[in-house]
Amino acid sequence: MPFYTVRVWVPDRPGALGAVASRIGAVRGDLVGIDILERGGGRAIDELVVDLPSESLVELLVSEISQVDGVDVEDIRRASDSLADPRLDALETAVALVTQFAVDPLLASLARSSLRDFQSDWAGIVDPDRGESVVSVGPTPPTEWLQAFLAGSRASIAPRPGEAAPDDVAWADLDVAGLVLVLGRQGRPFRIRERRQLTALARIVDTRWGELSGRGDRYAQPGASR
Repeated sequence: MPFYTVRVWVPDRPGALGAVASRIGAVRGDLVGIDILERGGGRAIDELVVDLPSESLVELLVSEISQVDGVDVEDIRRASDSLADPRLDALETAVALVTQFAVDPLLASLARSSLRDFQSDWAGIVDPDRGESVVSVGPTPPTEWLQAFLAGSRASIAPRPGEAAPDDVAWADLDVAGLVLVLGRQGRPFRIRERRQLTALARIVDTRWGELSGRGDRYAQPGASR
């Protein structure tokens, strides 16, 4: 049976998510995964993984969920079986990264894993000092565009690195390596929880990069972490 990832805006009150789950069951769907992406202003943005018996039920599923008072469907898309448990998927990705034994495969694995885990359209790793693209997966924008985007994002006032517009592009620094991981996906904003996960993933890879390159003591220095 096909899996679908459904991103919904839900009132942040007891029983709201239960009402959504009831509507999913009404179309013979099975709710197999829940991820809270963002909360604030009395609403939460949740990402649900739903197992449907048939693709023909997608429109009915959206209609049923939308009938719950205060609930809006932001996006629905087909998901692979591996995304049924996004938290487990993130742990497996971390294991795959820390068991890399050379820098180039490590960076390539980071780009591929990010593309899959965040269901992005493209992923790139750039060297901002040299103005070069180190790794590129998918239809990544030109390096000049990525450079301009990063410069603009760093100049913006944001609560965390990478939270500046456009919101369908996210980035995270690899401080020791002097590189930046950038992801993009058209029409689907990266939410706070996703950006924090991306930063954590980059930190894991950066630590491993330091170990492999003999520069792993950088994080021990004052002010090296954020």
